Amino acid sequence: MSNIVIIGSGPAGVSAALYTARAGVDTTVLTRGPGALDRAELIQNYYGFAAPISGAELERQGIEGAKAVGVKFVTTEAVGLTYTDKLTVETLDGDYPADAVILATGASRATPRIPGLAGLEGHGVSYCATCDAFFYRGKDVVVVGSGEYALHEVQALLPVAASVTLLLNGAPPEAEFPPEVTVRPEKIDAILGEQKVTGVQLAGGDVVELAGVFVALGVAGSTALARKIGAAVENGRIVTDEKMQTTVPGLYAAGDCTGGLLQVAKAVYEGALAGTEAAKALRKG
Repeated sequence: MSNIVIIGSGPAGVSAALYTARAGVDTTVLTRGPGALDRAELIQNYYGFAAPISGAELERQGIEGAKAVGVKFVTTEAVGLTYTDKLTVETLDGDYPADAVILATGASRATPRIPGLAGLEGHGVSYCATCDAFFYRGKDVVVVGSGEYALHEVQALLPVAASVTLLLNGAPPEAEFPPEVTVRPEKIDAILGEQKVTGVQLAGGDVVELAGVFVALGVAGSTALARKIGAAVENGRIVTDEKMQTTVPGLYAAGDCTGGLLQVAKAVYEGALAGTEAAKALRKG
């Protein structure tokens, strides 16, 4: 039986799951728990509800409906996405191989604006330690982040790099990092370098000289996971075709992570389309 893994339990992910499960595809949704919809106090502009409904209740009803048709929900955090013989979602609790994957974790509402970061992507700034650690053998690198996602990237770099420094960028640490990792709590003022990264300037004036910056802020959202496997990302959104497929075969995206209208109605539509097209492709395959 073909299987599909959907990352995210918001409107896009659950809508996709409804369609894949009803099409006979073994469907697993990976979720970190309530998302942006849960924080919406009242929704008054959604089809089918004459009276306002809370975001939390709409989310609950959507998930219950998906469970009723056989969708499995697993509470865990996705930290990586790879392809060997098939797509595999890496989580804090193990790997989930899949015949197709749908990214539906929403969009980051707050992206840190660190001078020099965007301009040096691919020239010393990376979003995937598993992909790029090889290029930094014997070199000094930093990981920007504070949680389990950052820890995952640190662990991928430690056996390869000469040294790994964790830059908390003013945030409190949310995971326990190995003792060989130097932790700097200061805010980051800028990523330094012209053609390639040469260092990071911290608040207070200190400069950390290095060859690579690995960004692992917060959790690995849809765009970060897309970058890890080489799917195209433009202006902070995942690029998809008319079938919601990314530039990587078998990988789909739906909802806020594809840009455009950040509304439940749009997320539900894109999830339905991604689920339908993924199930159709699996039947053909």
